[in-house]
Amino acid sequence: MPTGLTLAGPAPPADPTGGLRRRVRLLLPLEADEPREGAAPGGRPLRVGLLGGSFNPAHEGHLHLSLEALKRLRLDRVWWLVSPQNPLKPRAGMAPFAARFASAMAMARHPRIRVLDLERRFGTTYTVDLLRRLTRWRDHRFVLLLGADNLAQLPRWRHWEEIVARVPVAVVERHPYARTALAGPAAQRLVGARLDARRAGELVECRPPAWVFLKVRPHPASSTAIRAAGAWPPG
Repeated sequence: MPTGLTLAGPAPPADPTGGLRRRVRLLLPLEADEPREGAAPGGRPLRVGLLGGSFNPAHEGHLHLSLEALKRLRLDRVWWLVSPQNPLKPRAGMAPFAARFASAMAMARHPRIRVLDLERRFGTTYTVDLLRRLTRWRDHRFVLLLGADNLAQLPRWRHWEEIVARVPVAVVERHPYARTALAGPAAQRLVGARLDARRAGELVECRPPAWVFLKVRPHPASSTAIRAAGAWPPG
């Protein structure tokens, strides 16, 4: 997506993940009438950060961002949502879904990070459609995790105003996009809903629209650089 924005492609095979999907289903049944992953300690709703993307491939930067989000937003889980195809990116150079999903599974080396193919399984096309479904889960609280580059282009997303009205948003600093993003139309439109970064741990319980901008230590890993170095198979 731009984190989360996807476009349905051709009908996938029965299991494009080569068996990994079955492992994920054991972690998180997804139908509305099935049990969830389980409540957090004390029976409160599970606090979940949603990190969507192509993961073409997944790398240490995704892990670094997720660990920062777990700590600073006081989350119970971060879900990596591997998108079938980002309509704002060309299909050329996009590795097959199964390869990207497998790279995320290999990189998510933490017990509180889950790798999921929700958009394929739900048949949703856009982030707003996925959130319409997830926000019905009253035993979960969700925060959408965005890089600063995605905040800058958020107005290009389908029904972006509904997205920010459904879930709080945590924007993670990403150079060199931060200044442009914070001066952009989405940030300006939501200026009154911005939390001070010192209150980031409260974000998940805030009524949307609510968002926070998190400065994090830069990580040098880049999917683009990995592909340019020939370390990732072409699409």
